[in-house]
Amino acid sequence: MKRLLFVLSLAFTLVLAACGSDGGSEEASSSGGGSESIVFGTGGTSGTYYPIGGALKPVFEESDSIDNVTVESTGASVANIQNIEDSLNQMAIIMSDVGYDAVEGQGQFDGNAVEVQAMAGMYQNVVQVVALKDSGISSIEDLEGKKVGVGKVGSGVEQSAKKVLEAVGITYDDLSKVTHTGYADSVQEMKNGNLDAAFFTSGVPNSNITDLMQQTDINFVEIKGETADALMEKYPFYKANTIEAGDEARYNLDEAVETVGIQNMIIVSPDLSEDVVYDMTKRYYEYLGTEEVSVGALKQLGRDEIAKGLIAPLHPGAEKFYEEQGILE
Repeated sequence: MKRLLFVLSLAFTLVLAACGSDGGSEEASSSGGGSESIVFGTGGTSGTYYPIGGALKPVFEESDSIDNVTVESTGASVANIQNIEDSLNQMAIIMSDVGYDAVEGQGQFDGNAVEVQAMAGMYQNVVQVVALKDSGISSIEDLEGKKVGVGKVGSGVEQSAKKVLEAVGITYDDLSKVTHTGYADSVQEMKNGNLDAAFFTSGVPNSNITDLMQQTDINFVEIKGETADALMEKYPFYKANTIEAGDEARYNLDEAVETVGIQNMIIVSPDLSEDVVYDMTKRYYEYLGTEEVSVGALKQLGRDEIAKGLIAPLHPGAEKFYEEQGILE
């Protein structure tokens, strides 16, 4: 009986050891694959960032290093940077002005500089200020005392609106009404006569502005001369931009509109490995060289220019790929 009990005890111990070994092997196998789940922060569903995320999702998911990509609608640039800092997002699209503030620890990031790492540049966001025709607004200075939509709180649109107003000495207190509305809501409020003007910082054309033009008489408020000079001198991420006249794909305007623009860029978490970001950068670059690009904004910057003029340092994985391609500045 003692011998039998000993044998049974030994057998039971061996079974437990085998199970423990199998469990450990399974755990090592699942954690050692190096596969990443990426949450891709974009912007509002009516803007350009969100469809870009949707277009790039399958491109990145082709990578053996990527398990899946979740495209998330967010409050855009500021929220995206904060989400990456908090490890909620691993990739995001931001405007360079907000990225500049984060790197420098100013603006909404005052005293709290953030380590922002770029993967690639994209199209330029054009600051488009649109006013109702009968509002009497023909310059940025004319916005004083008016009802103005400035974009969602914390968005790149709002950051740009504040800087443009600042260039002519206007604050929110000088406006009769300020609404923090997204593109679609700003348009609806203008249609209803509840707003005199609104800021749209996006690619051209913005479908919401096109919709407004079809139903209401409007005019574009230019950002030029001393106002543009003041912006570009103080904030190096602003560049002169002109919306040409007679271009059916860009509002088909009777006269050209002078304004300024800001480059967009894809940023990634510093916690992502060099190999993962290298592979994503490579796939993004190769995708831009195909005819499969479905979002017009992604066609506005040549793929050999995507590593140039960025206001944030490149992630080591992206830098390695661009060095191999010989396209770094």
